[in-house]
Order: sequence, then structure tokens, then C-alpha cells
Amino acid sequence: MKRISSGGEFEAKLGYCRAVVAGGFVHVAGTVGQGDDVTAQCRDALRIIKDALKQAGSSMDQVVRVTYMLPDRTEFEPCWPILAQTFGANPPAATMIECGLIDPKYRIEIEVTAVASNS
Repeated sequence: MKRISSGGEFEAKLGYCRAVVAGGFVHVAGTVGQGDDVTAQCRDALRIIKDALKQAGSSMDQVVRVTYMLPDRTEFEPCWPILAQTFGANPPAATMIECGLIDPKYRIEIEVTAVASNS
């Protein structure tokens, strides 16, 4: 098992790491990004996820499952072009959940599971 930390502020506070490689998969924790709106936060969260997958020896095209969490489901549609560009050629199974996030400034949180490179 391999644990990957991104140094995010909540990792130490809550006792988790950005990603864990185990059982042939890379499990990336729910990830928020910085930015003034949902699309900027979406892009930044995907960048952080991409970096974690790279550290784990995987990549975005190996993502098999993605969960999107938003406090307001009406903000999801502006993210669709970003997500289609990211996953379009290799679409994972996906779920969108409307829920509260850890801080009201966050408009989207993204969690993925990817195949580990040695699988």
C-alpha cells in the first residue's frame, strides 16, 4: 500500500491523505480546488487529482469511477465541457451528488478511483 499526501490544509486536520494505492487501484479522496467560481474550482480540483494520480503512477485516462459533489446541482452544467474535455475519450462511471461541503466557499468536490499502473 502507498499513501500520497498533497499537503492540503484538511489532510492533517482530518487525518486522511490525498490518495491511497491499494488492491490494484488508486483511490483519490474528495478534492476541492481554489477559484472564484465553480468552473475555476473544477479545473483546479482536476489538476490536483491529476497530480495525485501521476504520483501514484496512474493517470486521468485510467479513472474508472468519479463522484462529483456540489452544494447546488444547478452549478454542475457549467462544468460539463471541462469534464468532457478531461474524460471524454475515456469516460468513467460517474455520479453527481447534491450535498453540503466542508466550507461554503467550495462549489464542487471531486473524488476518483483509477486503475493502478501495475494492474
